[in-house]
This record gives sequence, C-alpha cells and structure tokens, in this order.
Amino acid sequence: MDAPLPITLLTGFLGSGKTTVLNHLVRTLPRTAILMNEFGEVALDHQLLEKMDGPMALLSGGCVCCTISGSLSPTLKNLWMARQKGDIPPFERAIIETTGIADPTPVLDNLLNDAWVRARYRLDGVVTTVDALFGMDQLDAHVEAVKQVAVADKILLTKSDLAPAETVTALRARLAGLNPAADIVTVTHGELDPAQIQNLGLWNAATQTSEVARWMKTARYRPAQASALGGAAVTSPDAHDSRIRAFSVVLDTPLDRYGLHAALSMLTSFRADNLLRFKAIVNLQGESQPVVLHGVQHVLYPEVKLEAWPDDDQRSRFVFIVRDLEPAFVEKLLADFSGAASHASPTSSS
Repeated sequence: MDAPLPITLLTGFLGSGKTTVLNHLVRTLPRTAILMNEFGEVALDHQLLEKMDGPMALLSGGCVCCTISGSLSPTLKNLWMARQKGDIPPFERAIIETTGIADPTPVLDNLLNDAWVRARYRLDGVVTTVDALFGMDQLDAHVEAVKQVAVADKILLTKSDLAPAETVTALRARLAGLNPAADIVTVTHGELDPAQIQNLGLWNAATQTSEVARWMKTARYRPAQASALGGAAVTSPDAHDSRIRAFSVVLDTPLDRYGLHAALSMLTSFRADNLLRFKAIVNLQGESQPVVLHGVQHVLYPEVKLEAWPDDDQRSRFVFIVRDLEPAFVEKLLADFSGAASHASPTSSS
C-alpha cells in the first residue's frame, strides 16, 4: 500500500479568514482534496470550479472539493475510492476545514480511531487562523476559540493590517502563552507559502526523519513547578488565560510502561475537558528506543517508537496545555504511577 496521504486540519473561529486562506491554497497547492461541511459555508472562488458532480467539485490544478456527508470517515473513504478508480484526479494531500465554532477534537478522534482511514491518511498538522482585530475578544468569550489555538501546530494571524500595532503585539504574546509550541505566521489577504502548513507533525515527509525537538519545542514551556507558582502568561488583567497552563515535566528515571499508561488514561478519561493537548518523548523500562506519545483531550494517538534518541538527553520529557488543571497535580500523577522520582527535574524555558 502507498504511504498514507497527509491531512491538514484547518480550523479557526468565525470570520477569522479560513475562506481567504483556503482560496489561496487551492491556487498554490495543486492536487489537494478540500473537505468541508457545505460548499456554501466556505465560498470557494467560482473561477476555481470546473465541474460539479453531486457532493464533489473538481477544481483547477487537479484539486477536488467534497462535502462531508454524515461523519468524516465515509467521506474520506469515498474520496479514496474515487481516487483509486480514476474518477477524480490523484490528489496528494487533503485539507479538512472545520466550521468556525467547532471543537476540532472530534475530527482528530475520527482520523485516529478509524483503522481503515488511518492506514490511508495521516494527520500532518492542525492549522488555526486567528483574527488580529477580534481575536482577543473571541478568546475571552468562547472556549472553542481557546481550544482551536491550544491544539494548533501552526497559527495564522490574519487581518493584522487592519488592527492597531499594539493589539497585534498583545495578541501574539497571548497566543504564545496559550500554545508555546505553535509558530505564529502573519498572513495578509490569505497569502502564504504552502510549505508553511506542511510537515508540521513529528515526521518530515521530505527527509523521512523525525523532528522531535521542532515538534515539541520543550524549551518554550515553563517547568511544572514554575507554572504552579506563577501560572501561565497573562497579557491583561481581564484575560481568562490564568485558567490555561502550558508547562513541561521532565522525569529522570526510566518509566514503567503500564503505570505511565494508567496515568495518561486517567487524564484522558476523567480530565479530558481539562487536558487540551500533550506531547512527550519517554524512556520506558526495558526499551532501548525512545517512544513518542501525543494526545488531545480524550484522544490518545498511537505511540511511535523512534530509531534513536534525538540528542544525548534520555530523560522523559512532556509538554502539556491544560485548562483548570494544576501542573503540580499532573506532574505528581505521572511520577507516582510510572515509578519515577517524586519530583521532576527542573527544566529551562525561553
């Protein structure tokens, strides 16, 4: 079977510029399948449309657009089968556009827990658009907007040309506090280099190598102890970001596999609403190779075993983004269940 096709999840709050970005990507990223809830919800430029055929539309550049019928899995299966039969161009990647008020977690759940889909598609990354003019208010008022930022691998800051410079600066600082690992790219009129939204996951498809340091960006997170004392970065007294914590945990000793999975299962089962996202590279007892773990709320990604450690540091390293959950509690849960030292080693953050 061919290598799984990369999928980009494009999310962002209402009016944040997903439509404009999507129109640009269709023009500049050939052989892409676009999946959306309804054609009418995202107004793709009519000049890009070549032929309508039921729930699918052929676009210029060998792209295809498809409405999501029911759940996501049947739509992805129908697209794949049409591609295999030659009914549509042989697209090389897919972009799933969520509605503006959607929590992206169910889409991630669908992609990861359907074995047929997972064998043919892989999640390459989550891209979130944020409106520079209204982003602050949206983050204050809507938890969905916060979740969209927290799960992002890349944040596209739109409409910065319309917002005062001080507003843009404050928003960038706030976004960096909510999700330290996500690089923030300023986008004007939807224009961006398509490479900016590709190869955002653990693996670089071009080099066929893992890039743990780039993917986790551990140094950008506060250690759990510092987060417990000082909280997450807050840019104004009115911001609700004190409920959001982005922090790191480092455990020195090799971890018991079953204890670690018990701790993570407790978090994903009983604290799913609080656990926005975590990533980890861990040293397990009895394993000579490092294991990469990743989760979003109740969704645990399949573990990935690396060929070798990316550097000389063979301690287990975790980064978390949580809501209404104390870093000290998470750190103690991991340490106690996995048989590690009762206190994590301090780490540095930038």
